[in-house]
Amino acid sequence: VSHQRTDWISIHGHICQLLLPVLGPQPCFHSEKDRKHGKEQLLRRQESLIAVALSTAQGFVWAGKPLEAIPAALQALRFSSRVFGSGSTQLVPIYLLLAEASTGTGRLRQAAKYLSQARWIVLQTPDCSAALQSKLHRGLGLFSIAEGNLDQALYHLANDVYLATAEFGLNSVEVSGGYFHMANIFFRQNKMDAANSLYTEV
Repeated sequence: VSHQRTDWISIHGHICQLLLPVLGPQPCFHSEKDRKHGKEQLLRRQESLIAVALSTAQGFVWAGKPLEAIPAALQALRFSSRVFGSGSTQLVPIYLLLAEASTGTGRLRQAAKYLSQARWIVLQTPDCSAALQSKLHRGLGLFSIAEGNLDQALYHLANDVYLATAEFGLNSVEVSGGYFHMANIFFRQNKMDAANSLYTEV
């Protein structure tokens, strides 16, 4: 019952009306034009459902409610796999969000599995954007912090900063997150000069 309640609060209360047209029986079309229009309409509904589920999950993570974020993120993953395919880079941000939420609930083993899935997709995509690779390294860095492996975290966060700089430029706001997490690590290590320098950069 508690799982059903969490699931309802997290996502099903938001997407219940969107599910029926997507999961219910599809109408039978008599012409190729109608079939094409029906497919396009179904795709738009699925994309809308993914967007709602993903933004809901992200909202819960930002609000510090990782447990509530997981059912919403899983719905986004389910429909994204159906629409884009299981090896699509569109799934990487969802896997990273699931890893962050799982880490927030203390499920580090599950978080590691989601990060492995994200990493595998990126490795299988030669033309993967620097922006997406940057997000992956940030996710790996945050996970390493949760594990207590600060040297590994600094390695991933440095890659995050490098890739974000390559994609967005040196003074872009996208770079600041990597600097901020690195500064927090140096602060924990009592390396105040490095920490203050990076906080100033942020």
